[in-house]
Amino acid sequence: MDASPPSPEVSAAAINVVIPPELRWHDTRRGEEFELQTLTVRLLPDHSLAVKAYGRPVAGGRGAYVSFAMPDRPELRALVDAGAHRAAELWAASTGLD
Repeated sequence: MDASPPSPEVSAAAINVVIPPELRWHDTRRGEEFELQTLTVRLLPDHSLAVKAYGRPVAGGRGAYVSFAMPDRPELRALVDAGAHRAAELWAASTGLD
């Protein structure tokens, strides 16, 4: 009888969700204004989610890779939820490594 290999330990999983233009907001860090354009959503070992927002300097240029807290707005919570569901669909349809 063949024993199944043990399940690998997954410490976290992450997805990136594009923030639609109508939901984007501006925030300031180190004297520079940013437009927040993407959310990085991490599934933590306890099954909770952690979210950070990232964007580009309004004045242009690359700017620093700086994270911002996501405001607690219902439309952003809905975006995170929809993004997580979409990512699950994509993973389920994955054809594996080619």
